[in-house]
Amino acid sequence: MKDLSKESVTWAEIDEESAGQRIDNFLCKHLKGVPKSHIYRILRSGEVRVNKKRVDQTCRLQPGDQVRIPPVRVAEQQERDYVPALEFPILYEDDALLAVDKPSGVAVHGGSGVSFGVIEQLRSARPQAKFLELVHRLDRETSGVLLLAKKRSALTSLHEQMREGKTDKRYLTLVAGKWRNAKQHVKLPLHKFNTPDGEKRVMVREDGQAAHTVFALQKAWAEYSLLEAQLKTGRTHQIRVHLAHLGFPIAGDDKYGDFARNKVLAKQGLKRMFLHAHSIALTHPLTGEPLRFTAPLPKELQKFVGKLDAGL
Repeated sequence: MKDLSKESVTWAEIDEESAGQRIDNFLCKHLKGVPKSHIYRILRSGEVRVNKKRVDQTCRLQPGDQVRIPPVRVAEQQERDYVPALEFPILYEDDALLAVDKPSGVAVHGGSGVSFGVIEQLRSARPQAKFLELVHRLDRETSGVLLLAKKRSALTSLHEQMREGKTDKRYLTLVAGKWRNAKQHVKLPLHKFNTPDGEKRVMVREDGQAAHTVFALQKAWAEYSLLEAQLKTGRTHQIRVHLAHLGFPIAGDDKYGDFARNKVLAKQGLKRMFLHAHSIALTHPLTGEPLRFTAPLPKELQKFVGKLDAGL
């Protein structure tokens, strides 16, 4: 992207890497620190122009488009906006793709009371990176394989693969209860809603979005079962809600779990939700090569499994 300065107004020419983005997302990235509400305001007022024409926030940019960006004053919030640079354990990296092993307790992006997440910290650690975007998301307390795209063409290809069900995402999870079936398909529609205090939640409801998870029993103890969960769809909190609805809450789940049991588990050494994005298989977005990335079970979860083996 070339910046063509003209007095206090900035003109940006869209290159291949920025092509395909919605104008609001482009402005959020270009005008770092500017609240989204202000970005929508300057779009509505017509101060932002694409090829000298007014556009709304749904406009998608094309290579060669000339974007007029008005001067925007933002109060200095250096302390609040400071993002510490941090790299995460790399499972795979090339010119198009980055796979990292996300630890539990780290959000994938800022928002909802979190100043920054994996994507902001990686961008801070890699100021030279022209493009770096999340391919998918993981819950804050979920650990494991997280994919990021280093080219827009890679992001588009991977999103298409996920939409068409051509990726294979598998998780490991420990649930309360004795799971009976070696393999079980669960198809329960999920509905998203907000609690009175504004927190996002999900529940099984007939008019919800179709959701399909395949569970495979890995190991069983007297009171717990270790399952592999294969996602056939990618709904918010899908594994957590499917299991809770079936009466097998995930150990340590603070939203849908057994809260009394979670307190006991914390005293026994499990201080987080036992849900780990174990592996993902896909086709390389540029070369077509089949790839599978695997993140080992974190030490704290391995340790708890060891305690179960020893009879706690």
